[in-house]
Parts: sequence; structure tokens; C-alpha cells
Amino acid sequence: MLPCITKKIIGIDCPGCGLQRSFISILNGDFATAFTTYPPIYTILLLISFFIFQNFIKIKYANKIILTLTLTTVVIIVTNYILKFI
Repeated sequence: MLPCITKKIIGIDCPGCGLQRSFISILNGDFATAFTTYPPIYTILLLISFFIFQNFIKIKYANKIILTLTLTTVVIIVTNYILKFI
């Protein structure tokens, strides 16, 4: 696992801390642990999958879907980050 530079230098978690462990949990089939480790993992994977899928098939409302997925992901990341410190 790659170390978190922010955590090493400043000493606090960054908004992306847990992403690697979450992705490894998905690869191992442990979906519940993946969610508890880093909740935005599923919207991130959905967004990446949509980008890949969009390259092969033209989708009518692709920009709206991408915007919605991106905003949802950002909201979940920020909410998760704030809840870590409460």
C-alpha cells in the first residue's frame, strides 16, 4: 500500500484516505468492508465505468449523468471526511 503523504507530513487523514484499502476489499469480494472503509468507492467506480462505457456507446444525456455522478461523489467524499472528525 502506498503511504498517504498528507498523513505523513501533517498528521491527519486526507479526503482520499481509505481508497486503496477499499479497492483491495472489493477485489477480495468484501463489499461491506469496502463501503465502511471508504463510502465513496462505489460512486467513484460507477463514474469510471461510465467514462469507459461512454467511449464505446454514445449516450444522449452523458453530460448530465457525469455531472450528477461527480457531484454525488464529491458530496459523499466531503461528508465522509467531515464525519471522520466528529
